[in-house]
Amino acid sequence: MDPFTHTLVGLTAAKAGLERLSPLATTVCVLAANSPDSDVVVGLTTDRWNYLHHHRGITHSIVGVIALAFVVPTLVWLAERGWVKLRHRRAKSQYRGLLLASVIATATHPLMDWTNNYGVRPFLPWNGRWFYGDLVFIVDPFILLVVGGAAFLATSNRWQKIGLWALLGAAFVTLSFVIGGIRDPSLQGAAVARIILLAGVIVFVTVRIVGIAHGRERIIAASALALVMCYWGGLAVAHRRALNAAALVANRSASQFNERISRVVAMPTLANPTQWFCVAETDRAVYRFALRLGKAPAENSLPVVDGYQSDAPEAVERFEKPTGQADAITAVASQDRRARILLDFARFPIAHVPEQDCVSQTIVQFSDLRYTKPGSARGTFSLNVPVECASK
Repeated sequence: MDPFTHTLVGLTAAKAGLERLSPLATTVCVLAANSPDSDVVVGLTTDRWNYLHHHRGITHSIVGVIALAFVVPTLVWLAERGWVKLRHRRAKSQYRGLLLASVIATATHPLMDWTNNYGVRPFLPWNGRWFYGDLVFIVDPFILLVVGGAAFLATSNRWQKIGLWALLGAAFVTLSFVIGGIRDPSLQGAAVARIILLAGVIVFVTVRIVGIAHGRERIIAASALALVMCYWGGLAVAHRRALNAAALVANRSASQFNERISRVVAMPTLANPTQWFCVAETDRAVYRFALRLGKAPAENSLPVVDGYQSDAPEAVERFEKPTGQADAITAVASQDRRARILLDFARFPIAHVPEQDCVSQTIVQFSDLRYTKPGSARGTFSLNVPVECASK
């Protein structure tokens, strides 16, 4: 999930009761809820491929989460001891309370990251297998609104804080307009997200002005976290239906080429639990298509097109795996350091050699079909690798 969601979940968890464990517990909850993303340091000090290799790595694993759950409260506890010593005051925080708050808040981070289609690797460093929940889009306005609204009602007790909340709300609404201009099937719900955020902001501001939440902040915060879990449960039901429908479409499409589907996934889109983005694989090709629940496709209603050539949104795109000479060239390109990292990360890797008549050099296009098609040299999820032609 995005850093704002992790921050708001940590703050809401604190206001739901964890802040009572010790002074500075709220600070620990916010820091701990974001601590697994400390792997961003790799991206700031090296290239994007090294960051892709390490992101959601050891800091998101069980071992890393346990370590960070101890590191964060220890640093806060030591910092407070150093500060009060300089100020000649008495320390107030209790390490045991800070530790318990940190354990709970830190654990929320990999759990929430698991719910989207990027995945986590919980068993590093022994096993690098990825696990995917496929329930929630990387940014979910429903969750942002619920935990953000609860945190707002629990902390907006000063004008300075109210001003910060106003800036944050305006930033999210503005971002929804920016995302709305991006042509991507998974982002078509930007308009819905905008309405949700605007309506939610109005409701929570009204509740704050009327004073309904006064004295009920802890109950509201706990209810917000419970509502998020109920929301996940509803999405799990929708996901199961989407998987069944995706398998039907994928099998119909693959049967036209005498292929059998080996795996199929349905991934969430922005702010629309009825719209899913699906990818399926056979031994010869990978298919991807958009799917809307409640709109059962008729027999052969979605045409199968060459994914390398078509951008048709209402079609099943087929990406054939390299064979023959193209496969040999791809094998050479796969030895590139960047390609190895991308292929290790990719859930549905595909390679394409647009020009196989190699004279001096040819290009192999790699991509992860969850996010993009081959041919785009930009972004972290695609790569073009030049290969020198074999001497004849």
